[in-house]
Amino acid sequence: MYNDKAKEIHDKMFPGYPVDENDPDYDFTVRYENWAYGEVMGSNDLDDRHRTLATLATCMGAGAVDEFGFLIPSAINSFGLKPEEIKELVYQGCAYLGIARIFPFLSRTNEVFKQLGIKESDESRLTNTEETRQPTGTAAQVEIFGERMKEFYKAGKINYWLASNCFGDYYTRKGLDLSDREMITFCFLLAQGGCESQLKSHIKGNFNVGNNEEFLQKVIEQMIPYIGYPRSLNAVAALREVSQK
Repeated sequence: MYNDKAKEIHDKMFPGYPVDENDPDYDFTVRYENWAYGEVMGSNDLDDRHRTLATLATCMGAGAVDEFGFLIPSAINSFGLKPEEIKELVYQGCAYLGIARIFPFLSRTNEVFKQLGIKESDESRLTNTEETRQPTGTAAQVEIFGERMKEFYKAGKINYWLASNCFGDYYTRKGLDLSDREMITFCFLLAQGGCESQLKSHIKGNFNVGNNEEFLQKVIEQMIPYIGYPRSLNAVAALREVSQK
């Protein structure tokens, strides 16, 4: 039987789509939503916007295209995300997940936007040019990781691409600020697993742009329903290790 909080959140996220008692998975669905919606979502005070943005990023890191598409309407209509914020999230995923993995998310986003009647602005959100993408990307790296990143781009081809492409092409765009972008990167990395070294680096980056240990702990807790316990516990261990240094 649904608890009141779970039913309230289900109805907010999926208005007009009550759980069918004749569904063969009814018992599982009710027990899952009582926990995920009734228990987890109320377990800390992470705000709706950050939780929803983190959830979509986590779905991308986990390769969960269907769940991602299913959540877009509620992200916009129930929790206040802007369409351009979702698009920026998807674009930035290219740097951390690769085009082969993010293309289905881009396609699904466009499909859902069309279904919702969303017309995107024609105005570009780029803030730099081909000539300035490296220096502006380097400036973003310095802001996130410190002065040691000033000469980072000179250390090799991949380093240059990290500055000009990962940070210059994505982090400098309008639509999300640096603290948002570092949080979603944290989620991309914790959800895909096997990236603990990069995860620890971006935990430090999150700290430097104002996303403290308490905030990231709340994010991890809210993502457990989407990625399970093993990767969540790995993220907690990485967070504790970085925080204790």
